[in-house]
Amino acid sequence: GFQSGWHSPRQKTKRAKMVAQAFKVDLNKPLVFQVGHLGEDYQEWVHQPIVSKEGPRFFASDFWEFLTRTQWWVIPLVWLPVVGYSVNISKQMGHTLPELVLMVMGGILIWSLLEYTLHRFLFHINTTSYWGNTLHYLLHGCHHKHPMDGLRLVFPPAATAILLVPFWNLVKLFSTPSTTPALFGGGLLGYVMYDCTHYYLHHGQPTKEVPKNLKRYHLNHHFRVQTKGFGITSSLWDKVFGTLPPSKVGEKSR
Repeated sequence: GFQSGWHSPRQKTKRAKMVAQAFKVDLNKPLVFQVGHLGEDYQEWVHQPIVSKEGPRFFASDFWEFLTRTQWWVIPLVWLPVVGYSVNISKQMGHTLPELVLMVMGGILIWSLLEYTLHRFLFHINTTSYWGNTLHYLLHGCHHKHPMDGLRLVFPPAATAILLVPFWNLVKLFSTPSTTPALFGGGLLGYVMYDCTHYYLHHGQPTKEVPKNLKRYHLNHHFRVQTKGFGITSSLWDKVFGTLPPSKVGEKSR
C-alpha cells in the first residue's frame, strides 16, 4: 500500500513513452491512411511481420483497392509481348540474332543492378513524416509487414507502365537508337523474371539447391537481417557492394 503512489523515474519515463505512442493501427480498417500517423514508430512497426496469407485492406474505395491486388501470372501475360515487340524492333533495324541475345542479356544485367539499387536505397528509405510513411508503406512497407500477401507480391502493371518511361530514357542515354529497344526489352524481361521469382520465393516450395538457397536468402532478409540482402533474383550485387547478410543465425547483425 505504502509503495503504490510512488513511481521510479524509469517507470515515469516508460509511462510517458506509452502516452506518446498513443496511435495504434487498427488492422480491421483500411491501412494506407493510418500508417502515416505512426510517425517515428512506423519503421519499427512495419518491420515486425504478420505472417498470414490474408492481406489487409488498403483503401476504403473498391476501385483503388482493386488496383493494389495483382495475380502473379498477370505480369508475364502483360509484359512478355512487350519484350518480344521491343527486341523485334532492334531486329528490324538490322541486328543479328547473336547481337540481340547479347543486348537482351545486357538489359537483364542493367535490370539486376536497378533491382538492387531500388530495393536498397528507395524501398528501405527511413521515413517518419505522415506522407513519407504512407508512400513507403504503399511502395514496399506493406510487403515487409505482410510478406505472405500473395496478391501484393508483384508490381501492379499500371504502376510498372509509369516507371517504364524513365527506364526507357535511362537506357537511351547510353545506347544507340537501334540497340535501345532490345536493351529495354532485356531489362523488362529481367523485371518479369524478378517479379515471378519473388512470388515463387514466398509461395513456392523449391526442392533443388539453387532455388532453395535463394528462398533462404530472401526470407533471411525478411525475418532476420532486413538491412542486408537486397538482391532478389541473385546475390551478385550484394557481393559487389558488401551487403551480403551473415550466413549463420548466430551471426545476426546488431
